[in-house]
Amino acid sequence: MALWLCRTGRHGEHEQKFLDEGRIYLTWGGLNHDLGKLENRQQLMAILEKVYPDFTPAHRAQNSGQIWAFVQRMSPNDWVCVPSKQKTIHIGQITGDYTFMKDAENPYYHYHTVEWLERDIPRTNFDQDILHSLGAATTVCQIKRNDAETRVRAMQTNGWKSTGISLKPPTDKDDITDETISSDFDLEQAARDQIARLIQSKYSGHELESLVEAILNAQGFTTHHSPKGPDGGIDILAAPGTLGFGQPRICVQVKSQASALERPVLDQLVGTMQHVQADQGLLVCWGGFKPTIKKEEARLFFSVRLWDQNDLIDQFLTNYDKLDEDLKADIPLKRVWTVASQDSDDE
Repeated sequence: MALWLCRTGRHGEHEQKFLDEGRIYLTWGGLNHDLGKLENRQQLMAILEKVYPDFTPAHRAQNSGQIWAFVQRMSPNDWVCVPSKQKTIHIGQITGDYTFMKDAENPYYHYHTVEWLERDIPRTNFDQDILHSLGAATTVCQIKRNDAETRVRAMQTNGWKSTGISLKPPTDKDDITDETISSDFDLEQAARDQIARLIQSKYSGHELESLVEAILNAQGFTTHHSPKGPDGGIDILAAPGTLGFGQPRICVQVKSQASALERPVLDQLVGTMQHVQADQGLLVCWGGFKPTIKKEEARLFFSVRLWDQNDLIDQFLTNYDKLDEDLKADIPLKRVWTVASQDSDDE
């Protein structure tokens, strides 16, 4: 059995199809050939040369390794990690062999069936070295380094959180793994992971409310922060202006839990908004939101906003220069310019 990384396109555009259909697809466009009949990588390279004549030989060679792994090496009972565009991780168990569908819509010709074991696991639940491997700049690769498979499988019995299993000593074989083939690495995501871990350590529990309040203050809102204890569904009230008499008047509820939030909390916020005569509501949850909440986003678009961990970090970074100096001392950041990687794996 093995642990695999499989991405859902350059920009996560195929993610919902993966989840809805219980499949992982090989998302190289135009590759309408039954790859299961091939006997070796040389035959695959010949097909790639015909389908992608504008690719360089090195590019085709890199692609062939990923495609060959999907077709020939992925097997039932292997596990697969699928990064979400929402900055979480989905984990599934492969249940079917490679399948080719000639008449499928492009690019969904090739797939494995998958049973999704858990969706939207927060990235902060994973050890940093595993996140590093999941940041490999490839669409498909096996994750082996530091006994990753054993450690990820152990997370299932620990609420999908790191178990703290000791790492086995690395071997020469461990050093030659799929995730080290490319020197490219998603530096931006690695930086966000570090920021997320630091925020989680510094602003756990009720302290996360203070961070949200600081961001609202930086955006020009005057706030009222309820004291610890029963708050009747009101963590923060915010409104523009020096005295907070402007509009919109916002009622904020903050949840620091690592698990996705259920629908009743949203209903409570909407009821509290009416009670305090708020114009709009902001629901913040570090662990994200269950589908029962997400499906209400369109209906409540003009009255409620949802911030998950990713949204909160976006707002934190956008307003960082205007935050209180003490807060910036807790989470010191600096800007670094780097060359953008070229997306070239799946077409």
